[in-house]
Amino acid sequence: MIFKQRTFFGDAPERQPAEHPAELERRIAHYLAVSPGLDAIDVTVTCSGNTVVLGGTVATSEEAARAEEAAAAVEGVAEVINHIEISKVGTG
Repeated sequence: MIFKQRTFFGDAPERQPAEHPAELERRIAHYLAVSPGLDAIDVTVTCSGNTVVLGGTVATSEEAARAEEAAAAVEGVAEVINHIEISKVGTG
C-alpha cells in the first residue's frame, strides 16, 4: 500500500444539517439515482422545508410514479408534489 502525502490543508467541507433543504434535496436525488427501474437523469428535485417538488421528464408514467414513491420514502419528507412529465420522444 502506498500512502500519498496530504495535498489539501484547508478546512473540511461544511455539511448542512439533515433538516436543511439542500441536504434533503441531495438525499432525494441520490435515492432517485439508485432506485431500480427508474432513469432519473432528467428529474429535478426542489425542496421548500420538508415539501418536495419533482420536475423534469421520464419515459413512462410508471417511472413518474416510482420517482414519487422513492422521494416519499426518504426520511424528512412530509409531502411530494409530482410535476414530472412523460417524454414524447419516440412516440411517432
